[in-house]
Amino acid sequence: MCAWDWQAGKNAVVCGPMEIIIQENAERAARMTAKLIADAVREKPTLVLGLATGGTMEKVYEFLAEFHAKDSLDFSRVVTFNLDEYVGLPAEDPRSYRYYMEEHLFRHVNIKPENTHLPDGTASDLKSECQRYEELIKSSGGVDLQLLGVGRSGHIGFNEPLSALRSRTRATTLSPVTIEQNQIYFGESAMPSRAITVGVGTILESRRCLMLALGKQKAAVVAKALEGPISSMISASALQLHPHCTVIVDEEAAADLKEKEYYRLIFKTEPDWEAYR
Repeated sequence: MCAWDWQAGKNAVVCGPMEIIIQENAERAARMTAKLIADAVREKPTLVLGLATGGTMEKVYEFLAEFHAKDSLDFSRVVTFNLDEYVGLPAEDPRSYRYYMEEHLFRHVNIKPENTHLPDGTASDLKSECQRYEELIKSSGGVDLQLLGVGRSGHIGFNEPLSALRSRTRATTLSPVTIEQNQIYFGESAMPSRAITVGVGTILESRRCLMLALGKQKAAVVAKALEGPISSMISASALQLHPHCTVIVDEEAAADLKEKEYYRLIFKTEPDWEAYR
């Protein structure tokens, strides 16, 4: 773990290897993830926070809302950028990620609506929308802390297999694995086959990355991403290149990790993690 000067910029500190933290269950993993985000907000009230969606994140947002209600966690100056949005879904569609964020986090905390940003999946010119979003991130000073999940295809955001590791925000076609995984949110309706996603290169420019992975269905891809070769086939593997990346997994998601006993030892002995043990 390394201390971070949020004000000094993304090259302010040279950090050690990726931090992999194994928690005994999904509840504890989600709570620790939320606590790290809350601590970052307290340390820098103007935090630029990158957000993710999906079932994995629901408990994280529930904890953040709890911290706001019970501990006065203040989001009034926080700026957020979500990783992605489906092409063709308006913000008011219950299956859109804008709707998801409103339901799971934004309406439960004191964040200003004008400080919350998602790509516009209904834009008539998707290339211009992607460029606008990329430039908006830059003009906000870049993302301080990027929250990430990982899909069964190994994607972060919607950076599907063969996404260039220097890719930028763009519209992309979703893989069959991702469509199968996310179809449950669309019932009998066909889900969109395309989405706007922040690129791998854009994600890697975040000052800190925080990935959460839960459940036995993620065990194989977690092992490939964290301990396998860096490959455009598994975009999450690019996080091995990041100078300050923390990955939190539950026991089930950690099942296929070869060095999990070493990761447990690091978490147990490193003084910087004492407040989270």
